[in-house]
Amino acid sequence: MPLSRRHAQCEVRHVGGEPNARESAPHPPIIAPASCYKHPGRSGVFCFVEVDVAPGGLFWWVGAGVLIVLELISGTFYLLMVAVGFVAAALAHVAGAATDVQFAVAAVVALGAVVLLRRSRFGRRKRERASRNPDVNLDIGQTLSVPAWHERRARVNYRGAAWDVELAAGEPEDARVYEITELRGSCLVVVASRQPKSGARTA
Repeated sequence: MPLSRRHAQCEVRHVGGEPNARESAPHPPIIAPASCYKHPGRSGVFCFVEVDVAPGGLFWWVGAGVLIVLELISGTFYLLMVAVGFVAAALAHVAGAATDVQFAVAAVVALGAVVLLRRSRFGRRKRERASRNPDVNLDIGQTLSVPAWHERRARVNYRGAAWDVELAAGEPEDARVYEITELRGSCLVVVASRQPKSGARTA
C-alpha cells in the first residue's frame, strides 16, 4: 500500500549475510517526490521516484536558436515562424505556465505566424520551376535558329543533337532566331529572340 508521496529518503538495507563494500557505502538521499510501497511477502520498502521531465525555459530558447540557424541555411521564412512559437512558449514558461500550456502556446503562435506569412507577399512569392530556372538548366536563355515551322513545331540541331522545338503561344513564326525559355524533357520551348542574331545556333 502507498505510504507517502512526499519527499522521501530511501535507505538500502542488507538482509542476510555480511554486506559488501558497495552495499555498505552511504547512499545519497533522494530529493524528489516518491511513492513508497510495502510488499506483503518481502521485507523493506520500495520507493518509485517521480522525475519531472517537463521542458524548461532553456529548451524553448535553444530550440528557437536552432530553428533560426536552420532558417539562415534554408532561406525560407517558415522556420522563423516556428521559432517565434518557441519564443512565445519560453515567455509562457517565464510567466509560470504549465507544460501543456507552453506547448499549446508554441503551436498556436507558430501556426498563426505561418498563416500570416502565407498571406503576405513573401508567402505568395512562387519559386521558379526547375524547367524555367537558368540556374538549373544552362540552356535557358540560349538562342537557336529555326528555319521553318510546322504547326508551331520544328526539329532542329542544337548542341550537336536533334531536338524538338515548340513555339510558345503568341510568338511569331518569322523571327528565325529564338530564345529558349523552358525545357520539357527533350523539347525546347522558345520565344522570338530580342538578342542579336550573331550568337544564334543554326540548324
